[in-house]
Amino acid sequence: MRPLVLFLALVALGVTMSHAKVKTKDITYEAEGVKLKGYLAFDDAIEGKRPGILVVHEWYGHNDYARKRAEMLAGLGYVAFALDMYGDGKLATHPEDAGKFAGEVMSNMPAMKARFNAALAELKKDPHVDSGKIGAIGYCFGGGVVLNMARSGASLRGVVSFHGSLGTPAPAEKGNVKTKILVCNGADDSFVSSDAIAAFKKEMNEAGADYRFVQYENAIHSFTNPGSTEIGKKFGLNIGYNEKADKQSWDDMKEFFTSVFGE
Repeated sequence: MRPLVLFLALVALGVTMSHAKVKTKDITYEAEGVKLKGYLAFDDAIEGKRPGILVVHEWYGHNDYARKRAEMLAGLGYVAFALDMYGDGKLATHPEDAGKFAGEVMSNMPAMKARFNAALAELKKDPHVDSGKIGAIGYCFGGGVVLNMARSGASLRGVVSFHGSLGTPAPAEKGNVKTKILVCNGADDSFVSSDAIAAFKKEMNEAGADYRFVQYENAIHSFTNPGSTEIGKKFGLNIGYNEKADKQSWDDMKEFFTSVFGE
């Protein structure tokens, strides 16, 4: 290619890239009379419909971290919707409150499904979304939520749990898991016992689920969240960030979704 032509091509590419921007907007929706606050993110430079991914927050609630992950997914070319499982964007600032909020949802499967499905409906309504290609990711509490949605037979292409809880009050039944599953777990996570891992794998095997369970070396609970180390020190919790595990698990997620969406 001639120098001038190459220069003009690069300039054109630069102009195109300069217009690429992740757009975001807050969305209020509801489930069973409970108002919920979500956050939608997408790249407006991409034409046509594309896969959509739900993001389920940690036990502290729908916070900036969940929103950041939605924006990162939008940067990968997806439409992402960070949902609200607690109602009205409710947030906890102390682990005791976070545990209470999460426990209320985990002990009420009908409410969990209703709130998840309400967010799913909102995501599918977006004109940028290919409603036949929907996935979900979740962190900690949110990881437990997406796994429970998979167990319940949710019609999703794939779900990814990052350092999520593995137990459930409603184990998967044989043939009921319709979505592929990726579990990203810290090898040194003191909140997830070896017995819990064994029980989860046994449950998935007996249910005939298509799943992959990945352990990340030297990673403890909340290994994907840069703010977790400070929170762990503040409240005496064995949680902390691991940059290597964070990046590797994100790469594993990208590969997973490329596969399940057939991209």
